[in-house]
Amino acid sequence: MSTLEDWIVMVRETLHVDPVDTGLVLDVARDVAHGVARPAAPLTTYLLGLAVGQGADARQAAAAVTALAKSWPGGEATPG
Repeated sequence: MSTLEDWIVMVRETLHVDPVDTGLVLDVARDVAHGVARPAAPLTTYLLGLAVGQGADARQAAAAVTALAKSWPGGEATPG
């Protein structure tokens, strides 16, 4: 694989899933890694994917998770 997008396309095809807003997922992962803890990022994005797979709106779910991460006590909340 030559790029992140190539990799994502191959994984999507292998798992038979619809296209993903990679920027949205990466933004959530960044906010969680900085606001909570690095190991929380992949687990949170997995949970985000489960929620979307069960019918949640991706942008609304991501916004809720980002707000939670930014308000998490003791985290390294990012400005903005």
